[in-house]
Amino acid sequence: MKILKATPVSLFTVFTFLVLFVSTASAAVPIPAPPQVSAKNFILVDAHSGHVLAEKEADVQVEPASITKLMTSYVIYHEFAQGRLSMEDMVTISEKAWRMGGSRMYVEVDKQVSVHDLMKGLIIQSGNDATVALAEHVAGSEQAFVDLMNQYASKLGMSNTYFANSTGWPAEGHLTSARDIATLALAVIQEFPEHYAWYKEKVFTYNNIKQYNRNKLLWSDASVDGIKTGHTESAGYCLVSSAVRSDMRLIAVVLGTESEKARASVSQSLLNYGFRFFETHKLYAAGEILNRSRVWKGDTEKVSLGLIEDLYITIPRGSYGQLEAVMDVDANIVAPLDKGSQHGAVRVTLAEEEMLKAPLVALESINEGSIFQIAKDHILQLFN
Repeated sequence: MKILKATPVSLFTVFTFLVLFVSTASAAVPIPAPPQVSAKNFILVDAHSGHVLAEKEADVQVEPASITKLMTSYVIYHEFAQGRLSMEDMVTISEKAWRMGGSRMYVEVDKQVSVHDLMKGLIIQSGNDATVALAEHVAGSEQAFVDLMNQYASKLGMSNTYFANSTGWPAEGHLTSARDIATLALAVIQEFPEHYAWYKEKVFTYNNIKQYNRNKLLWSDASVDGIKTGHTESAGYCLVSSAVRSDMRLIAVVLGTESEKARASVSQSLLNYGFRFFETHKLYAAGEILNRSRVWKGDTEKVSLGLIEDLYITIPRGSYGQLEAVMDVDANIVAPLDKGSQHGAVRVTLAEEEMLKAPLVALESINEGSIFQIAKDHILQLFN
């Protein structure tokens, strides 16, 4: 890694900051087109960078089937985090929950079941009865719980999503998109890693009934650790999966295939494509000091600049040597400054093509200086 000195070139000063590696190559490493797969909708996303590696009609609204339960779980995780629910809480099973059709955990009406067991039934068995029981326990009724689901979907920016129930049972207007599902999956993984671990469990036994996780990739690919299947006649066979290889995590959302075998095969093809032809790197950490810049009229002459969040990039495999990072810094930074205020940007290019741009912000607050300092810096600025 080579650090270059800053050289001012205009009023908005451009500092060449880092050359990650020097390469004589003039173009990015070529990669093939994504595999042609038999799914109506799909998207393949890197979990760290958010870079989309492949997609097909990813914003088209479709029925999510039981993938809906991923949002049900997400809402419940927030209840845990806010201290309003615990795994030890006991839930009384209503007749509505008991009568639910489709995939079931086989809970009994009026019996009490722990939240822990119901969550296992929801995640591993995709039990509609467990799902409704949890929704009713958390919000008083399933419909009230659905209102929470839609509120969280809005906060996550899932603009193509509307939930009508907690299970994914076919209902008018109950729709989402592949991109929205990927957004939700990423939120579950990043915000609640301690709960996400359950999505790779293969078997759960309740009431002497042993049932298996329907995600067949858990048996065929050791790198896969989730996430959720779904199926109805109208939605087809669906699967949102995630896998980690060499610290690179991918999320694949596959919707509208013709069979359990097809959804697993399509998902595997997309994951293999992503891992084979791409690589992800963490370039800089949040809060890392990337530059110490001059501050005018402040109680100190320098401010530390860096990034709000970790900066990751996903690039064609083998092209890391062509990456170059450049830091654009405002030459006229004047106090007072608030921590987090933007004063430039970090731009990362690959073979002269800009790949990403991240705000460069103050890592500390700077107060206005004394009257003497302000007057002195005013004069210096005139000559600068």
